[in-house]
Amino acid sequence: MIADKYVEHILNLPRSTKRALALIVDISLCIITIWLSFCFRMNNWVALSGVQLLTIPVSLAIALPIFIRMGLYRAIFRFIGWSAFITVIKAITVYGLAFMAIFTAISFPGIPRTVGILQPLLLLIAIGLSRFTTRYFLYEAYNRILRLSNQRNILIYGAGFEGRQFGGALSHSADLRVVGYLDDDINLHGSLIAGIKVYSPANIVDLSARLNVSTILLALPKINRQRRNEIIEQLRGARVAVRTVPDLNALTRGHAQYTEMYELDVEDLLGRAPVLPDQALLERNVRDKVVLVTGAAGSIGSELCRGLIKSRPSILLLLDQNEYGLYSLENELLRKNGDFLQVIPLLADVRDELRIKTILETWKPTTVYHAAAYKHVPLVEQNPVEGVKTNVFGTLTVAKAAIAAGAESFILVSTDKAVRPTNVMGATKRLAEIILQSLAANGARTKLTMVRFGNVLGSSGSVVPLFRDQIRAGGPVTLTDPEMTRFFMTVPEATQLVVQAGAMGKGGDVFVLDMGEPIKIIDLARRMVELSGLTVQDEMNPGGDIRIATTGLRPGEKLYEEMLIGDMTEATEHPKVMRAHEQFLEWSILERELERLAAVTSEGDATGVKRFLCELVEDYRPLAKVADYVLQRQKQAG
Repeated sequence: MIADKYVEHILNLPRSTKRALALIVDISLCIITIWLSFCFRMNNWVALSGVQLLTIPVSLAIALPIFIRMGLYRAIFRFIGWSAFITVIKAITVYGLAFMAIFTAISFPGIPRTVGILQPLLLLIAIGLSRFTTRYFLYEAYNRILRLSNQRNILIYGAGFEGRQFGGALSHSADLRVVGYLDDDINLHGSLIAGIKVYSPANIVDLSARLNVSTILLALPKINRQRRNEIIEQLRGARVAVRTVPDLNALTRGHAQYTEMYELDVEDLLGRAPVLPDQALLERNVRDKVVLVTGAAGSIGSELCRGLIKSRPSILLLLDQNEYGLYSLENELLRKNGDFLQVIPLLADVRDELRIKTILETWKPTTVYHAAAYKHVPLVEQNPVEGVKTNVFGTLTVAKAAIAAGAESFILVSTDKAVRPTNVMGATKRLAEIILQSLAANGARTKLTMVRFGNVLGSSGSVVPLFRDQIRAGGPVTLTDPEMTRFFMTVPEATQLVVQAGAMGKGGDVFVLDMGEPIKIIDLARRMVELSGLTVQDEMNPGGDIRIATTGLRPGEKLYEEMLIGDMTEATEHPKVMRAHEQFLEWSILERELERLAAVTSEGDATGVKRFLCELVEDYRPLAKVADYVLQRQKQAG
């Protein structure tokens, strides 16, 4: 078979050059078939001489005008079909009649009459075969080149069992082509696996460029998180998309295919090792107990439920007002754990006092996880009355019902935005914390606990899915300010923290996670762009693929978030969880103020609601922070 590179060279020749080559081939075939016709007639290999040579210019003088006129050189040989072959037959027929008229009907001394018949027949066979032979080689090679050009070259990081399995599966892919393996084991470097070479990852930048790699597939199921993060950081400069392969358990259960590639986990984007849970704490308030989760259909609530079922509660109560979300979650939990788990979906609004009271008195849960809340900062800022109704009075309703029903533990899912809040959402969550602290100090038998954590990667409203969509669309990636920082954690981390902190609660506790250093949002955006195989467009790289655009702070938004209001903290059973001691109002005072707030809320007075929040949440300063930001930016601009 002709080498693909030579075929590609031929296909890239100018059209006029390819026609000239076809013309030269046909001239050669005319001469060869004339000589063969004499050989067949003489029954011997002969050399043409004398008058016999006259047949060559006559043949060319007749054939070439006819072939050109009838379009034998207009067809694209690699796509030639029966219609083109019919044209060849017609052209040779016309040629044969003229050639026979001269050398058979009229004849010349020294030239046998049968030459006039044999030569057109041989020419028909020769030209027909030349066309179909060319079509066969060029068409197959063209399709092969086209197929290879449409395939994406990938490297598999990990030459172990999983990497080899995926490499073998992808050998049949029409879209992907494995051009090499990467592995940290120096003993494997330079060796071949099913004909595919193993390379050192030390030269990943040059290697990716040389092999025209578009994607690197991580097949490293057994390495620790620290090493995985180091590898991902190393790959950022290679201008390739980094993807992961499915878990082998998912493959064996039929939940994934070998040829599937997944986006990097949010843990990979976080750039730090997740906080590991304490299994004893996870089970303390859950195992063999009736457990209620409010806001169960939300991103935090649903992940909380998925974690809770692993600790085997006797009954798991799912409470939410989202009908479809509740239905989907129930089906998912029963499908995966239906052999031992009793799941009860409960459609309810946490603001409905009678409905909530009835549910808790009926089921008498031992532990209540309160995740129901409005959490989107700009939306709550524009709808402060609804934010107070759900985040403040919804929490109060569920907490009172839990106390009345004799629940042992009530755990509030809170947020770092409750610390010195500059927005309504943060202020309502802080007020919800104050309510629980006040009820606990007032002698509530139920252990009321608050768990405060940072932004959750991958949850609804998180920047991660937003950035992914923007990168797929070609940008720009939008963020409010290049200096903005946030504490980040994964959804499993957040939900496990809620469960563990609830198990350590004594009543009125505010728990926070030691989340390390805050992360700049712009650094997260750059990391996601680079791990998608693209580059950031900026002053240093004006030809980059994705632009990062800043839109300015939204109403109530901070540049920096905090986890603690004061400095008074103490250690707990979990090395990464701290207990905070913060100020709150006595219940006798707070109860009267909440009644006044309820009256203003029932009237739909948004201004009054914000005024009361400023009074009840000491550190809530909705205007000062935004004004400070504006002044800061004006100074920088000036």
